[in-house]
Amino acid sequence: MTSKGSGWRKESSGESLSDVARINVDYSQPAWKRFLSFLGPGALVAVGYMDPGNWATSIAGGSAYGYTLLSMVLISSLMAIYLQALSARLGIATGRDLAQACRDHFSKPAAIMLWLSAEVAIIATDLAEVIGTAIALNLLFGLPLIIGVCLTVADVLLILLLQNKGFKYIEALVITLIATIAVAFLFEMIFSKPELAPLLGGLLPSKQLLDPAVLYVGIGILGATVMPHNLYLHSAIVNTRGYRRDQEGKREAIKFATWDSSIALTFAFFINASILILAAAAFHFAGRTDIAEIQDAYKLLSPMLGAGAASILFAVALLASGQNSTLTGTLTGQIVMEGFVNIRLKPWVRRLVTRLIAIIPTVAVVLIYGEKGTGSLLILSQVVLSMQLSFAVVPLMMFTTDKRKMGEFAVNPFWKWVGWFITALIIGLNVFLLEQTFFPPA
Repeated sequence: MTSKGSGWRKESSGESLSDVARINVDYSQPAWKRFLSFLGPGALVAVGYMDPGNWATSIAGGSAYGYTLLSMVLISSLMAIYLQALSARLGIATGRDLAQACRDHFSKPAAIMLWLSAEVAIIATDLAEVIGTAIALNLLFGLPLIIGVCLTVADVLLILLLQNKGFKYIEALVITLIATIAVAFLFEMIFSKPELAPLLGGLLPSKQLLDPAVLYVGIGILGATVMPHNLYLHSAIVNTRGYRRDQEGKREAIKFATWDSSIALTFAFFINASILILAAAAFHFAGRTDIAEIQDAYKLLSPMLGAGAASILFAVALLASGQNSTLTGTLTGQIVMEGFVNIRLKPWVRRLVTRLIAIIPTVAVVLIYGEKGTGSLLILSQVVLSMQLSFAVVPLMMFTTDKRKMGEFAVNPFWKWVGWFITALIIGLNVFLLEQTFFPPA
């Protein structure tokens, strides 16, 4: 069935997560109270910006290069705020998530290619959650990594329980875990006592970023910060709110959803920056530029900072981070599979398949290389995410700048060119990384 004049070939096939009850918006309330009804999706999106993959790249970057890569954290966060706002705009304006929009717009082979790319991104993300959770369990309770990795299968039960109770329960747990991470790093900042002047200087890009080794970690930070699967997720979960589906209702919903995600991602920036600042203050400026493993950071934090609680807080925050990111994996997997290829699986089946795919390479690395291999695998997973990012960002820009598809909600010319500049920058950085990786300078 063709949707004439809409720019779409078909009518919307229905909103994602149709089995999740909507959260009603009470239009008899003043605007600020209506805004409170829209709080939540931003927190779920922000989770992906402070997952264990960020820890690996930020610890490696902070210990090796001090505050140099803070500029990459800031740039990546600004990109994320912009791209997530576009994602929310697409979902609200069209009633389609990004996966559904791709299936409608592209040919079937192209849609399948994009679906596989999205699945790779989800698996890479889940890989980071598996490793991060296993490491945290090892540090806190002494569990062998292999056992910790296998225990992550139990996350499926937690997801099912929360989904059955309702979407607000998922959001409430996510916000609680984010608060746990924030409190832990607040104390870590107090313990590490970073110097303010060099810290602020690190927020400005420097020539050192052009060094291939620095750039590799920098692009890992980009991949860990701007998450491709989050663009699919956000475009779907904004429609869990029962806002009015007329033009005025959509306009307000876009505004509130943008505020929600921007506030949450600004908070995520401070968490990510704190990880890198901690590594720089505790290790780099003490001459330990070789700290790249989460386990090494844990062991050295307390003795180097002179605070016995520093290592425990670090591990607790890591466990919260791993569990937090796990919560969004099931939702995203469900969204991309239904949206791209219209395959609907039971949530526990979908979650179990994704988790098992992530567990297999993790177990192999732990068996062959031991705990030292997990850090390299974490950073590699983030670089893979960065490589997949273009396959989500380009379609997002195509759709949100198209007036035929978006109507009055298409982005204006200024923000259109900002978006395409960000897209070109992401693609350019990845091309440069590939060139340096496979054709290193003599």
